[in-house]
Amino acid sequence: MFSGMRTNFALFLLVFGLGLGLASAQSAPPAGSNAANEMPSVTTVPPEAQPSPNFSVEAATDAYMARIPASARTRSDAYFEGGYWLILWDFLYGVVIALLLLNLRWSARMRDLAERITRFKPLQTFIYWVEYSLLTFVLGAPLAIYEGYTREHQYGLATQTFGPWAWDQTKGLMIGIVLGGILVVLLFGIVRRLPRTWWIWGAIVTSVFLAFFAMIVPVFIMPIFNKVTRLDDPKVTAPILSLARANGIPAKDVWEIDASKQTTRMSANVSGFGNTLRVTLNDNLLRRGSPEEIQAVMGHEMGHYVLNHIPKDLLFFSVVIVVSFAFLNWSLQWSLHRWGERWQIRGIGDVAVVPLVILLLSIIGFVATPLLNTHTRTTEHEADMFGLNASRQPDGFAQAAIHLGEYRKMHPGPVEEYIFFDHPSGYNRIHDAMTWKKENLQLFAPGAGGQAGSSGGTVP
Repeated sequence: MFSGMRTNFALFLLVFGLGLGLASAQSAPPAGSNAANEMPSVTTVPPEAQPSPNFSVEAATDAYMARIPASARTRSDAYFEGGYWLILWDFLYGVVIALLLLNLRWSARMRDLAERITRFKPLQTFIYWVEYSLLTFVLGAPLAIYEGYTREHQYGLATQTFGPWAWDQTKGLMIGIVLGGILVVLLFGIVRRLPRTWWIWGAIVTSVFLAFFAMIVPVFIMPIFNKVTRLDDPKVTAPILSLARANGIPAKDVWEIDASKQTTRMSANVSGFGNTLRVTLNDNLLRRGSPEEIQAVMGHEMGHYVLNHIPKDLLFFSVVIVVSFAFLNWSLQWSLHRWGERWQIRGIGDVAVVPLVILLLSIIGFVATPLLNTHTRTTEHEADMFGLNASRQPDGFAQAAIHLGEYRKMHPGPVEEYIFFDHPSGYNRIHDAMTWKKENLQLFAPGAGGQAGSSGGTVP
């Protein structure tokens, strides 16, 4: 997907309270900010990618790859490969925090404080959750600042100053406290009332909560971080809405989000359900993308909707959640039998067990990274192919892959892509686009219904 609005396992952890930084916004790009504009923003077709009887997919792909400046390629490779280590450091850092809370009995003391404040169990749970969220927010701040602020600025991908960035993280914390608190209260209520089958009912409640969260994001969560406005430029909206109507998407408007206040990245999404359905582009895509590129990107996003990827993702992650809760049921009992007395945790229904729950879920997420990435990468490839067929803009699609290559490694090895990539690599996306073009050359050849001009911008 060309944006981060799809549901995934990280979203589940977010709803459970771990993802405290949902988005960033609220500052103007600094002067002279970054290398994003090194990439061409007008779709021009290389000679090797021009329609001809001798059209070569490999030559056309290599021609597009050659358009990426060497310095930009080196920078994006370094950025993305550094993310591999961050997966490990994020995991280990979270493990250390969880073990501190358990072994130093901070978790038990937070529970005791909640019990001194009130005798009402649900309120005790919520108070503990507030304490836990605030403490882990502070303990996690050093790595969060490096990963989300310092590093993003080092690679020229962020546009916020520290104050607005920190305020966005604080807003994410407050959302996590409210939504995570509701879920935690529900789950511990289930554990206390259904001690033998809690993991089944807990998985069901969490899955429903995940679907609810996916539904409210575009209308209620996104505007907390960014200004979302209706896009009124018919030159942009008319082709998009026509594409939507042609593919059975009930969209009446196109929305714009001011993402340039936080990042240089281009993105778009079709998100929500029913009355919350929205087709959204960020202003970076509108500013830097050619018409062909915008149509290709939106064709991809519409593919997620038409192919029912959101319901399928919810089903897939519901299975993941059930398996995770079954693992929790066993591993919590085993862990508490061995160390529960040392940690002063009375049982699974004791809210002081939260750090252990988070630790165990983190282990599941870390180990399952290749599986989860493969699921998402597969649906992204399906949306790619739908978008190519719907928009008929292979050259615009290739240009979009180049823009995404500003922060994604373009040509990884197969094992590297399998483990770390939740989207197809840029090289494979361009190769797919050129394969599609070769099989549809009649659409782009001179005299073929005027299609030549619509597929690739200017012809050098």
